[in-house]
Amino acid sequence: MAKSVTSTRWWWVRHAPVTVNNGRMYGASDPPADLDDGRSFAGLARVLPSGAVWVTSHLQRARDTASTIRANGLNGERPLIETAFGEQNFGAWQGERYDDLETLPGKPPHRFWFTVADHCPPDGESFHDVMRRVVAAIERLTEEHAGRDIVAVAHGGPIRAAVGHAIGLGADQALGFVADNLSVTRLDRIDSRHPGPAWQVLYVNRAPDWKS
Repeated sequence: MAKSVTSTRWWWVRHAPVTVNNGRMYGASDPPADLDDGRSFAGLARVLPSGAVWVTSHLQRARDTASTIRANGLNGERPLIETAFGEQNFGAWQGERYDDLETLPGKPPHRFWFTVADHCPPDGESFHDVMRRVVAAIERLTEEHAGRDIVAVAHGGPIRAAVGHAIGLGADQALGFVADNLSVTRLDRIDSRHPGPAWQVLYVNRAPDWKS
């Protein structure tokens, strides 16, 4: 008899910090990450599941973070590269100093993000655009790997989008979540014939496990 419940477990990891940007916005550009925090990488290797499907964005800071976690003794399939999980493209704002962002012409302020969710920076994309592409990729990969653990190494924007999708929030509300570098966010898709929400949120922004 077929199982009545299928649980597909998403383990979202934000990439290691970027320290070479000299106080400038990088967004969808491709600077390297600082991979020197061995303690955190070892902790992630203990927290994350073995034998998982691995997915990273196409940007090197996500790919290198995944490689370094795996090098700390965690096995799993070769990572899939998913461009839909890349960070928001801030277009002409990329390379601007963070301290100068508020003075840019035509930039609506936002309490938690660089701009409001429906605003598209010049030559860039809005957070609404990010959420649409992230959600489409989540639904596709959940169907393709139903019942598996999926480790997704991505960026702050896509992780916020994933949490917002899981609990049915709009793009602007999703920007209220925090995803620190090298944190883990666990979201499970529960497919069942019973009523109730499709997603279960186990934790958001969990620090790496440093226990020996």
